Amino acid sequence: MMSSRIPQAESIVFVVDDDISVREALELLFRSVGLKAQLFASAQAFLSHSRTKAPCCLVLDVSLPDLNGLELQQRIASERLHMPIIFITGHGDIPMTVKAMKAGAAEFLAKPFDDEMLLQAVRHAIASSSAMLDEEAEIQALEGFFSSLTHREREVMELVVSGLLNKQIGGELGISEITVKAHRGRVMKKMHARSLADLVKKAAKLPMQSPPR
Repeated sequence: MMSSRIPQAESIVFVVDDDISVREALELLFRSVGLKAQLFASAQAFLSHSRTKAPCCLVLDVSLPDLNGLELQQRIASERLHMPIIFITGHGDIPMTVKAMKAGAAEFLAKPFDDEMLLQAVRHAIASSSAMLDEEAEIQALEGFFSSLTHREREVMELVVSGLLNKQIGGELGISEITVKAHRGRVMKKMHARSLADLVKKAAKLPMQSPPR
């Protein structure tokens, strides 16, 4: 059965397995659906490789000669959040599977596994990775917009998204309603907000704190 191509030319599947025949077979499989694969024989070799910001996933053998797969998972858990892990193993057991999944693994497949099952797991993992990268980029952009606001504009923005009217905001800050409107207009422009609802949505993604008075 021919597998459909995965429409992510820039996506990367990292493979960590100490069995060269497995690495080569997986590389051929991923290439057959248009995916780039980077192969590593050990966890340490993978860790020494520079990180990528492209959509990606890690196909990881549990049994490795230095750090094992579960230990590598723990090592990169907080550093490579956009890299879902698909475990493969020739001798997995239920406790091992549960531990891996509780730690955030995307999938746990026992060798020999069906090629299409692995490819489906990779498709889902790369889609998840892409979504996480998009979210990260959006938050970075919002943080940049927010940092461009003056102290007073940040005060006005926080009160606007909390639901106060211009007159109420003026009373809170001791400024006129006209001044509030002017600040509010600049906030909308700098935050690239199309509407109040859009501004509220953007604010929810920022670690806003009440500014000092």
